[in-house]
Amino acid sequence: MKRFKNKKILMLILVLALTLVAFTGCGNSNKVEDSNEKVETKDEKSVYPLEIEDQFKNKVTIKKKPERIVSLAPSHTEILFSLGLGDKIVGVTSFCDYPEEAKEKDKIGDYEGINIEKVIELEPDLVVQYGKGDEGINNKIKEAGIPIVSFEPESIDEVIDTINKIGKITGKEEEAKNITEDMKSKKDAIVDKVKDADTVKVFYEVWHDPLTAAGPGSFMDELINLAGGENIAKDAEGEYPNFDQEQLIERNPDIYLAAKDTEDKTVESIKTRPGYEAINAIRNDKVYLLEPNIVSRPGPRIVEALELVAKTLHPDLFE
Repeated sequence: MKRFKNKKILMLILVLALTLVAFTGCGNSNKVEDSNEKVETKDEKSVYPLEIEDQFKNKVTIKKKPERIVSLAPSHTEILFSLGLGDKIVGVTSFCDYPEEAKEKDKIGDYEGINIEKVIELEPDLVVQYGKGDEGINNKIKEAGIPIVSFEPESIDEVIDTINKIGKITGKEEEAKNITEDMKSKKDAIVDKVKDADTVKVFYEVWHDPLTAAGPGSFMDELINLAGGENIAKDAEGEYPNFDQEQLIERNPDIYLAAKDTEDKTVESIKTRPGYEAINAIRNDKVYLLEPNIVSRPGPRIVEALELVAKTLHPDLFE
């Protein structure tokens, strides 16, 4: 009886000991989880302040994750929306019309310039502009304590880099990676489709008075090359040079491209210009007007622009 009682007591002690171990184990597990949560939170917070360098080598400190963003260019507005930042955008230019939601945002400028007072009034914690911008305006924005970053991509690779940079600045790196990987894949597919096609001579009209071409270094020059064309202005001086009519007629493009950027610009208005009747593109009815918002904006839709140019140069390959 005594042995049975001692055994019973021993079993009770053992059960209590196991229970205590299990309880302690659960406690340690919770502590580990809590510890991990704290580490993750610390890591998330450690991203900001974030020091970055924009395309013009300006070193900019982003103190916190941007919650109020102003875009000073349609292409940048498209990038921000593509990253899922539409609800963070508080100001855009009057030219920012894509996607549709962009039209509902407060307007901070138009063709006459940027309303700097309006920009500051919106209290953004990030301004994204195209090109170097105006030094006076840049200084006023900085004096207001607002970080400003500048990008001016002129190639598909530079657009991809800009999207990734803006993604990093805004905490949308994963979204930026997905977008840019998709862009690369589509670009490669288009280039592969036209790689064996006969090269055609192309002229791209940026403006008609004075006649201005897409020259070397412009993103349209790259799109023409990737799409299986030869830009007849490839050796001109500058990205958007004046191009005289005599030179145009002499180089005799097979295809004449322009953006439908004004109501009075039509295929017929181009074809009936004095002297143009000697150009192959005119004689063979190869004048095409392209959607300006696609072919004029170096943003997420630049691969759509590549496809549009490729289909225009080699329509038989895309039937």
